[in-house]
Amino acid sequence: MTVLVDTSVLGRLANTDDPSHWVAGAAVLEMRRRRETLLIAAQNLIEFRNFATRPLMDNGLGLLVTEAQAKAEEFESLFTVVPDTPEIYPAWKWLASLSAVTGKQVHDVRLIAICKVNNIDRVLTFNVRHFLRLAAFLPGISILSPNSIAKPVG
Repeated sequence: MTVLVDTSVLGRLANTDDPSHWVAGAAVLEMRRRRETLLIAAQNLIEFRNFATRPLMDNGLGLLVTEAQAKAEEFESLFTVVPDTPEIYPAWKWLASLSAVTGKQVHDVRLIAICKVNNIDRVLTFNVRHFLRLAAFLPGISILSPNSIAKPVG
């Protein structure tokens, strides 16, 4: 089975001070143990750079560009990057119209469109509520929380 790893998970993997850092890491390790195919999209890396280079006072990580780039390259080595294809935009347009989303959630619609185009059947995210609403328009895509996957340590 294939799983798209959301930017919310990447951000917590990169931020060792985040209380959910260990949950994100444990969920990824558990999914690897289960031999899941873990994927990211170019969009995840773009969103991650936005978050990583944003100042701490603006709810970012406050990393230098070189530090953010190094983290992104680490993610590229840990996860398979799904290619952007011309089919993604029409799928996004259809789903954005159908779901009538606005604001930042248009980015989540694009990730669901990427899943549709690439036959990815699950999304791993800390923003479960956002993605559940969108996945309702595409039966066959499940939304997973790292909290439901991570095995307790000890």
